[in-house]
Amino acid sequence: MNINILALDGVFDTGLSIVLDALTTANELSGMQANSAPPFKISLVGTRRRVQTAQGMSVTVARADEVPAPDLVIVPALGYKMPDTLMQALARPDVKDASTALRDWADDGVRIAAACIGTFVLAESGVLDERDATTTWWLNPLFRQRYPSVRLNTSHMIVQSGQFLTAGAAFSHMDMMLWLIRQSNPELANLVASYLVVDSRPSQTAYIISDHLAHADPMVERFDRWARSHLDQGFNLDDAADALATSKRTLARRIHEVLGKTPVSYVQDLRIEKAVHLLKTSNHSVEQIAGLVGYADGVTLRTLLRRRLGKGVREIRVG
Repeated sequence: MNINILALDGVFDTGLSIVLDALTTANELSGMQANSAPPFKISLVGTRRRVQTAQGMSVTVARADEVPAPDLVIVPALGYKMPDTLMQALARPDVKDASTALRDWADDGVRIAAACIGTFVLAESGVLDERDATTTWWLNPLFRQRYPSVRLNTSHMIVQSGQFLTAGAAFSHMDMMLWLIRQSNPELANLVASYLVVDSRPSQTAYIISDHLAHADPMVERFDRWARSHLDQGFNLDDAADALATSKRTLARRIHEVLGKTPVSYVQDLRIEKAVHLLKTSNHSVEQIAGLVGYADGVTLRTLLRRRLGKGVREIRVG
């Protein structure tokens, strides 16, 4: 399989290294098998001859027309973690050129995968419009605002939509690589995960800091504060709207625009976040914690934790 790794100025060093290390490890481990050729031909490509990583390292890259036509293109993250610097980077000429290249590859039926802030580069090309995708959780509001035609789902670590694959935050580069290797050789993917000591992380939910997202909008921030102070009570949208001196419709619309979810769903996120904190930092029983976060019994809380985080109470407490 011919794989192009698209490296742009400011590429996130860890992301680029993870992609390269995962693929080269897979090639090395595959070579240990009798009469087995390395499965991946790796080419580092870009829109300029040399790029500088986010940490200032200089990397030589090839032009796309100088390497074999790819079966898969991978877009690692750029090293811009905050909205202002990211917006400036997305306006650069080399990113515009990358958007053109990504559209051309997509039109040719090439599979394309992007991780973390690399998903913004892919979305800039327009190929994710009307498709499901994920991105790094703390830039969820910016992504929704900039790419309203993309169906964003930040609860998952990996989202596939047709020929496109997107992955969540920084270390989701590894999740993405194992997913891609697994498509061609599940046994090899498991071996790579074992050699690199990588655990499965199917969701970003456990890592999301809800109040960080809420700060993107004043009304949502006020709702966040109100909801946190009433977590042990049954949620009522009428009460929330009255407390914020707004209408239910306006409140629900603003929360969906910023967070991509309903008020009820966001409150559930807050309850799970607090429950996890209490499980890790207190000796309260599950029944006690359920009451403190607004659930009638521990069974309900256990079920939600398993469904949302993929972990049971014991795993959370010792994790």
